[in-house]
Amino acid sequence: MKLILVTGARPNFVKIAPIVRALEKIRGQQSRCLTKRHNQNLEWRIVHTGQHYDYEMSQVFFEELDIPEPDYHLNAGAGTHAEQTAKIMVAFERICAKEKPDLVVVLGDVNSTLACSITAKKLGLKVAHIEAGLRSGDMTMPEEINRIVTDAISDFLFVTEESAVINLKREGKKDEQIFFVGNIMIDTLYYCLRKLENEKEVTGLSTGNEDYAVATLHRPSNVDNKKKLRSILSALVEISTDLPIYLPLHPRTKNNIENFKLNGIFEKSNIRLMEPLSYFRFIRLLKNAKLVITDSGGIQEEATVLGIPCFTVRENTERPVTVDEGTNTIVGTSKRAILNAYRDFKSGSVKKGRIPKYWDGMTADRIVNILLEKLRRGGKEGRDG
Repeated sequence: MKLILVTGARPNFVKIAPIVRALEKIRGQQSRCLTKRHNQNLEWRIVHTGQHYDYEMSQVFFEELDIPEPDYHLNAGAGTHAEQTAKIMVAFERICAKEKPDLVVVLGDVNSTLACSITAKKLGLKVAHIEAGLRSGDMTMPEEINRIVTDAISDFLFVTEESAVINLKREGKKDEQIFFVGNIMIDTLYYCLRKLENEKEVTGLSTGNEDYAVATLHRPSNVDNKKKLRSILSALVEISTDLPIYLPLHPRTKNNIENFKLNGIFEKSNIRLMEPLSYFRFIRLLKNAKLVITDSGGIQEEATVLGIPCFTVRENTERPVTVDEGTNTIVGTSKRAILNAYRDFKSGSVKKGRIPKYWDGMTADRIVNILLEKLRRGGKEGRDG
C-alpha cells in the first residue's frame, strides 16, 4: 500500500508532520506483527511542491518538526496562480505515473492542494483531503476556490469542525465520505508545546515578562491594496503605543510595505518588525502573548487552543468554530473597527472560549487508521470518525 503526501506551503508543513509520525507508528506496529493479514507493506512518499521556497518558509519546518527529507522537490516557486498551479500539475503527473500510489493525500487550501488533487483524479487515483469542508463564502479568496474544487473531487474528506460537515452535506457529499476527526494543526501545536515546556524565554527576543501582542498579515486582499494595508498598519501603530506588538513580516507584506513606501509609518510606533519565524520560534512568541491580531486561518485555531484573544482582520472566516466556541473575533479591516475592538479588549471584554471537539492532539492517528481501513476494504465500507 503506497501513499503520496503532498506539501508545499508553510501551513502544509505543520499539518503533514503528525501524519508522518502516525504512519511511522503504524509501520512500526506492523513490523512486530508476524501474521500476513496485518502486514500491509505500508509505504509513503513526501512531495514538496516548492510553493514556499525560502528557508524560513520551508526547509526549517522539516528540521523542527522532524519530517523526513521529501522524496521529491517540484520547485514550483513564485508566479501567478495559473502559472504556479500548472507547474505543479505537470511535475506531479510524472511522479504519480512513476510511483503508482493507492492514494494521494492533500492538505489545506493552497495551490498545491488544488493542483495535486486534480492531477491525481485525472489519473484515476483516490484522493484524501485533510481539512475539508471549510467555507468562508467569499469567492474573491483564491483559497475558497481551492477548497471547493478539491472537496468536489476528493474521495475521503477529513473535517475539523461541525460546520464543515454541514457544508459538505449541503454540497452533496455522502456520509460515508465524511470523517469528523478534529484539527491536525493542533496535533503539531501540542507536539511543539511539549518540546518548549521547559523553555522560559523567547530566543533572540527580550520579552521577559512584558505584556505584548503578536500580529501577522499576509492575505493579498489585505496587503496588496495600499489603502487597506495603510489602514491596518495605522491601527497597529496606535495599539502599539499601549501594548507592544511583534510583527513577523511575510515576504509579500514586506515587499508591499516597501513598494507602497509605508516604511515611515513605524517610526513612532512600538511595533517590532521581524523576519519570518520558524514554527517553533513563532509558537514561543505566540504562547505568551496577551492578544493576537491576524488574517491567518491557522493562527485563529492556535489562539483558540492557547486561550489567547484573537482579532481576525477580515470580514469573514472559514473557521467559524473559532468564533462560536473559541477566542476569535472577526473585527474587519478598517482602522476604526480594529481600534474599537481593542478598546473593548482593554475595558475587560476578553473572549475566553473553549477548545473544540477532537482538538486533542490525536487527529493524525484517527486519519491514518481510517485511511488504512478504507484502502484495505477497497473503499466500499464507511466508518465514523
